Amino acid sequence: MAATLLPTLSPPVSRAAAFLLLRAPPKPLRTHHHLFRSLLSSASSPSTPATLRSLAPMASAATPDRRDLLMLGIETSCDDTAAAVVRGDGEILSQVVSSQADLLVKYGGVAPKMAEEAHSLAIDQVVQKALDDAHVSESDLSAVAVTVGPGLSLCLRVGVHKARTIAKAFGLPIVGVHHMEAHALVSRLVNKGLDFPFLALLISGGHNLLILAHNLGDYVQLGTTVDDAIGEAYDKSARWLGLDIRKGGGPALEELALEGDPNAIKFRVPMRQHKDCNFSYAGLKTQVRLAIESRNLCTDGIPISSATAEDRQLRADIAASFQRVAVLHLEERCQRAVEWALKMKPSINNFEVLHQINMLGLA
Repeated sequence: MAATLLPTLSPPVSRAAAFLLLRAPPKPLRTHHHLFRSLLSSASSPSTPATLRSLAPMASAATPDRRDLLMLGIETSCDDTAAAVVRGDGEILSQVVSSQADLLVKYGGVAPKMAEEAHSLAIDQVVQKALDDAHVSESDLSAVAVTVGPGLSLCLRVGVHKARTIAKAFGLPIVGVHHMEAHALVSRLVNKGLDFPFLALLISGGHNLLILAHNLGDYVQLGTTVDDAIGEAYDKSARWLGLDIRKGGGPALEELALEGDPNAIKFRVPMRQHKDCNFSYAGLKTQVRLAIESRNLCTDGIPISSATAEDRQLRADIAASFQRVAVLHLEERCQRAVEWALKMKPSINNFEVLHQINMLGLA
């Protein structure tokens, strides 16, 4: 979603922020994961016609027949097996997702080996359904795009292997896609009016990123996760509170938080002493665990549905207090990122908030 930045949200850069910006300037965001880039590059041997291409040149090629470009996208970076068929002009012809929600509940989170096996079982069917729903076949494709990182290496390999198999069989190029770059750019598929430059906040189970997107393939990282991401904090807190996380820890915790008092527990806002745009949620997770222990809440084996009224209220207060601080941490880092971005690029007028819905209950 895009929101126009109002003047009241963009005061002049503080001296501390300006000093840090000059002392430690934000660094460009790498757009390919080195391990899988080398893996994919091996597909360019004479016996294998598939070649690795950069996302930016293909996506920005302004040719009359751009609409005729047909891309198959494959995503297996974590616990969802997904595939989609998209035209060169951004029209989404199909998208198919196979969830591992039951495994998340069984193992209390993503178990890499189990997730890999689930991907292996689902990948062929998911890709075929994406092609069928788009009414195309592999021979109609112009290229195959696949997530190459960041993500769980065991899971990523499943998608990469499938992409290489299709590319080799049909003589197609492979486009290696950076997971977080895709999150940043996907908004341009649904919001045709979103122009560069724009500031993006990317939040998911494993990552928090604040980036200034100058153009395709040209990004400046303003802030990143120094330990745990917000999605991880939501998921762990939801499990500790005995919530049903089959639809994600974020939605479950947010629903319970509606019943609680967000000021009941005075959790500390992370990293207020650090005048940068980085994120940290490990300490907040610890505060939640200690709050549960200090109140003698017995959540192990006692789901929220079986809790007493008093017990449920305590859990709701913890959830609401956690959520208030978790979101406040996002707000404070975003405020500083807006200041920095406007200093670097005064013409910026859009701020994108992008999140994985299965991990977070945020909008």
